Amino acid sequence: MNITKALFAVVILLFGSNASMAASEEANLYSARKEALIKPLLDQFTRETGIKVNLVTGKADALLKRLQSEGANSPADLLITTDSGRLHRAHSAGLLQQVKSEKLNTVVPPHLRNPEGYWFGLSVRARPIFYAKDRVKPEELSTYEALTDKKWKGRICIRSSNNIYNQSLVASMIAHNGAEATQQWADAFVGNFARPPKGGDRDQIKAAAAGQCDIAIANTYYYGGMLISGDDAQIKAANSVAIFWPNQDGRGTHVNVSGVGVTKAATNRENAIKLIEFLVSPESQLWYAEANNEYPVVEGAGTSEILKSWGDFKPDNLSLARLGELNADAVRLMDRAGWR
Repeated sequence: MNITKALFAVVILLFGSNASMAASEEANLYSARKEALIKPLLDQFTRETGIKVNLVTGKADALLKRLQSEGANSPADLLITTDSGRLHRAHSAGLLQQVKSEKLNTVVPPHLRNPEGYWFGLSVRARPIFYAKDRVKPEELSTYEALTDKKWKGRICIRSSNNIYNQSLVASMIAHNGAEATQQWADAFVGNFARPPKGGDRDQIKAAAAGQCDIAIANTYYYGGMLISGDDAQIKAANSVAIFWPNQDGRGTHVNVSGVGVTKAATNRENAIKLIEFLVSPESQLWYAEANNEYPVVEGAGTSEILKSWGDFKPDNLSLARLGELNADAVRLMDRAGWR
């Protein structure tokens, strides 16, 4: 009887230990990406590794505030957010920890990740010029800088200065051209606005289609989303404009990333790193391209037919870490220019 009890106790101990081990095979993710744009990849990761991913989605800035308020008690192991500016904010606030991964350092180009390993780009989004095909000829366009020309007076639509995508665009110009030249550009650029900035990127494209302006600045994945939306009005608006890739004879078209970092509070660090490595696999990169019309961070990874239809372009290879470092300068500069 004593032997039986002892064996039973051992079985319970082993079973409990295995259950505990199984329960630890998880990773907790805070994601600014909508569930539909990340969950299928997480499910595939779980099928391949057995690691369960607990997903919390929310607005990018709200998730940053949540991490800050939770501090060391945060359950999050990873943060996925949009724009290197936000990734820089998370790093500067001490919310991320350094990751050393040979795979990540090999497949993610240096300019698309934090040089010290605090965050890594997962997908690339370009921010080119869109023009109304019936009112603008592509040969009239050249660079972002040239949009200050008087011929564009009252013809440009763009989002407000509190939009991180625009802040990063201006930060890139400061990095390349200097603060003084960028201030002069912003002063003249704002003078060419067709209307006070309002709405999101899709709204700028819709405004150009409706004749409220002739030029719009927007991220390409919004444009792609309109084309495949199934909404006749959005499809019609998108088809009335075309992409122009600016600065092709110079630094290249401005690009940014959606990216990821391991949180300072992570208790499932190794699982978190495995997930990041999975997200930069060729299969995951292709899924991003097809699901949200974003370009891969991994050289040679496949892309979608819609991205191919837009043609090749030269992207700006400025280190995206600089955009976060120059964000405050960009915001102050935009404020001085009256960009609201």
